[in-house]
Parts: sequence; structure tokens; C-alpha cells
Amino acid sequence: MQIDTSQASHEQNRTLRWLAGVTVAALFCLAAYTHLTEFADGVLRLLGLRRETAFGEALHFFFYDTPKVLLLLTGIVFVMGVIQTFFAPERTRALLSGKRVGVGNLLAATLGIVTPFCSCSAVPLFIGFLSAGIPLGVTFSFLISAPMVNEVALALLFAMFGWKVASLYLGLGLLVAIVSGLVIGQMKMERHLEDWVQAMQAGTDRGPGGCERESLTWVARCEAGLAHIREIVGKVWPYIVAGIALGAGIHGYVPEDFMASFMGKDVWWAVPAAVLLGVPMYTNAAGIIPIVEALIGKGAALGTVLAFMMSVIALSAPEIIILRKALKPRLIATFVGVVACGILLVGYVFNAVL
Repeated sequence: MQIDTSQASHEQNRTLRWLAGVTVAALFCLAAYTHLTEFADGVLRLLGLRRETAFGEALHFFFYDTPKVLLLLTGIVFVMGVIQTFFAPERTRALLSGKRVGVGNLLAATLGIVTPFCSCSAVPLFIGFLSAGIPLGVTFSFLISAPMVNEVALALLFAMFGWKVASLYLGLGLLVAIVSGLVIGQMKMERHLEDWVQAMQAGTDRGPGGCERESLTWVARCEAGLAHIREIVGKVWPYIVAGIALGAGIHGYVPEDFMASFMGKDVWWAVPAAVLLGVPMYTNAAGIIPIVEALIGKGAALGTVLAFMMSVIALSAPEIIILRKALKPRLIATFVGVVACGILLVGYVFNAVL
């Protein structure tokens, strides 16, 4: 009896230590996340650079976005790892598969509206969804919607062009996210996930170490979360850094006047040209709106400009580089092709009705 009491006390102390450690880590990450601008500014001051120069702006972007995405990835992966100890992947897949795939796509796309992520920041949650066994098509509906149709984009479009344009953008953007996810889901391309992602999806009803999920302690659940971080973040972080480095270079060195001159023509080929031009770019909805305004001021058609905007924030080259660690080339090409077709349709519809 004394041994049992001592063991129970030991387990309680371990739980309290883990709880304290997780709380401190969460507060530290939150504090770091809310001071990323100051951090990037400080790095520039230390290097004797200014944001007014192309190189300084590119470095500021890199030192702001890299810790932001890595902090998001680490936090989301830890939470998903803990959640997985409660819900078996088979049960998650069953809940969002079969007859409910359409509902899952709608819910995932709607969730994207209220998550103000850029394309690279949405990737961590996308990977978390995959690791939890959520169907591939559903995860893509979120990945497309989160950067493209969020409240920042809608609010800015409403302020600039009124409720009709904002509402049409919302409806067509959601349609692109939902239909693209459904198409990719129906193509059954799970075999084109990287092997390590497929291995995570092939989990069983048993928790870490073969224990039943229901009997795991909170210490074991937190340890599972840490193991999830080591497994996922350890694999994808080089791709994240490389992707953001490319985005930083584009952000600092590609001039707006070049884009305006390229798109300032209302001809049939302007929409596909705008989509092709937008893919190598990288920014979020708030960052692209001033460019949208400048292009509209130079006489570009609204549909052409919005197609460019969608391709920039939903099909960025840095996002594709990061996704490469989790997806095989054929799946990435399918994702880009399906979404690009949807964006082209949106551009032509806007040009036709407005």
C-alpha cells in the first residue's frame, strides 16, 4: 500500500512538472510570436541595414516569417500529437470519409475563412490534418481556403470595391477550395504522399508504446506530442527555411511597376498570364491588396487582378517547396493544376459579370 502511494505521488509530481513545462513553453512561444516584428527590426539594426532597401526588406521578411511559421508548426504539431492519443486515426477517417466527404470539404474550407494564415503558415495545420488521418481532399480544401478566402482579404475587398465584389469573391473562392478538394479526393492520390506521411496515417487504435489510448496518462500524452514534433518538424524545417528564403527574395526584389505593366491589358490571355505571374510571388492577403489597388488604377480588369491575387496567396512557390517534403511531385502538380483551373474560371467570371 505504501509502495502504491509512493508511486502515485511520483506520477502526480511528474504530471505537475510536465504541466508547468508545457505552460512555460506555451507562454514563451506566445510572447515570441507577438514580438516577431521587433525581432526582425532588431536583426536589421544589428546588421546596420534599413527596410527601405531591397536587401533589407528581404532580410526583414525572412527573419519575421521563418520563426512565425516554425512556431506555428511546432505548436500545431504538438497539439495534434496530444489529440491523436484520444482519437484513433481510423475513427477520424471514418468520420470524414464516404458520404461525409463533401461535408468535410465544406467544413474545412469554412475553417479556412477564420484562420488568417498565408500559404506557408497554413501548411503546418495541413500536415497536422494529414497526420490525424483526415482525408486528403478535405485537407486540401483547407489548404486552399485558408490563405485565399480569409477575413483579411474579404474586409479589404469590401472596403475597396464594396459588398458585391467581396461576396462574389467569397462565394467563388469557397467554390474553388471545395471543388478542388473534392476532385483531388476522388482521384485517390494518397499513394503520392511521402512515405513518412503514409506511415503516420497508418496508425492503429493503440497509443504510443502499444498502450490503449484510453489508459494513457497526461505525461504519456505530452511525450507523444513531443515525439510528434521530433518526427514532423525534424523532417520539414529545412524545406520551410528554403521556401521562406525564396519568398523573401521575391518580396524584396520584384517591383510592382513590372507587374503593373505586365497585367495592364484587358485581353483574353491576361488571366492565364496573371496566374502564371502570381505563382512565383509570395505574400499574404494584406500584402497583396496594395498591389491589387495599383493594378486596378493602371486599367487592369478586375477579374484579371483577382486571379493574380488568388494565385499569389494560394499557389506560392515557397508553399510548394515546403509541401514537397510531405507530397510527391505528381500530387503537387495535380494540386497546382486543379487550383489554377479554378482560379482561371474565377478570373473569367469576374471579367464577364463586372
